[in-house]
Amino acid sequence: MRSVVLICAAIGLAAIGIARADDGRHPPLYYQDPDGKALYSPTPRKTADGRDYRPVFEDASAPPAPAPTPTPTPPASSNRRILYYRNPMGLADTSPVPKKDSMGMDYVPVYADEGAQGDPPGTVRISPSRLQTLGVRTEAAEMRPAAARAVRATSILQFDERHLATVTTKMPGWIEHLAVAATGDPVKRGQVLAEIYSPDLVASEEEYLVAARIGGALGAASVQRLRALDIPEEEIARLRRTGHSARRIAVVAPEDGVVIDKPVQQGMRVDAGAALYRTADLSDIWLIAQVQEQDIGAIVPGQPARASFVAFPGRIFEGTVEFIYPSLSAETRSARVRIVIPNPDRALRAAMFANVEMEAAAGTAPMLTVPNSAVLDSGTLQVVLVARGEGRFEPRQVRLGMHGDDWVQVLDGIRQGERVVVGANFLIDSESNIRAALQGFTEGAKP
Repeated sequence: MRSVVLICAAIGLAAIGIARADDGRHPPLYYQDPDGKALYSPTPRKTADGRDYRPVFEDASAPPAPAPTPTPTPPASSNRRILYYRNPMGLADTSPVPKKDSMGMDYVPVYADEGAQGDPPGTVRISPSRLQTLGVRTEAAEMRPAAARAVRATSILQFDERHLATVTTKMPGWIEHLAVAATGDPVKRGQVLAEIYSPDLVASEEEYLVAARIGGALGAASVQRLRALDIPEEEIARLRRTGHSARRIAVVAPEDGVVIDKPVQQGMRVDAGAALYRTADLSDIWLIAQVQEQDIGAIVPGQPARASFVAFPGRIFEGTVEFIYPSLSAETRSARVRIVIPNPDRALRAAMFANVEMEAAAGTAPMLTVPNSAVLDSGTLQVVLVARGEGRFEPRQVRLGMHGDDWVQVLDGIRQGERVVVGANFLIDSESNIRAALQGFTEGAKP
């Protein structure tokens, strides 16, 4: 029985050999990825998910299939150690083993000693054809002589707080006459604005007349009472001269200016301390500018300022920086700067918007600068891409100083003469794309 089994097995093996010979098949030439990708192996191999590579045989009825071009490897005698293989087109894709991209190009080996030869960590390489496609432009970091620069800000006008006045009375009564009856009317210091009938005033003046006849300390005390009620000296002098009390008390303007608020009307009853008028002096007016945080250090009191208004196209108003407020806005990260502007013709009015330009003081030493477009700013991190030649680019963090119209000062991170990337169609000035660009450059150098 055993001999019969052995004979059958021998016949089966012979049949298989005859079939393979008839089929023209030989041992596999190589093995290919089961999904048809351009991944090959000279020996049996499995994919990452455990599937077997597909054997590729020579077909006798067709030209022999060419074996894949082997990935170049360093000579056996070379002591250079390969860390990983990077995408030949500069994409952020690496492989720990030899590999081809979708076009059949070999991945480029990255050696352990490349960093020692001058490439810092994070440096990536981009092929010349890729550089041309991206439209990369570079400029050198250069020293710029210290010079005055303009700080620009938006601003709004408001009244000079030191020349605002509220007109009140210290006695209740009734307004019997309004000498100034309209908002916007100009007034002079000491000008009569209104006349009020007050029973308390009549009683105080009658008390003074009685005390004046008696004389002594009582008369002096009654005079002080009238003055405490803001009775003008002219009225006290009239009282002494005529010996008759007045029915009305005059309310006068404490400052030159214009009436900006008049809540009372003729015939109204007013209480002691009620606001009758509000006046403002417009000979000088305040311009409150919102200056960005990075420019505050360049502003000092006494600097000249120039303001332009939509209402007066082509006209420039000169002013002087007077004060920098002690706090910043948490929402806009800007500080208020007070500029005093002369307003002799009263053309400027409160709440007007303006664009203001302040001449920042010049420094004493030259400064290292790069174009504004070279800085990739994520909000918390500022980076420039330094060109190291032969398609190599190094992302490098920098510390920035003052900003100009088209340049920014670099305090730390690069040296004079180093070239930085200033233009490429893949660098778009928005936070999400900046972060993606930075990630693409840094990940391309990681094994």
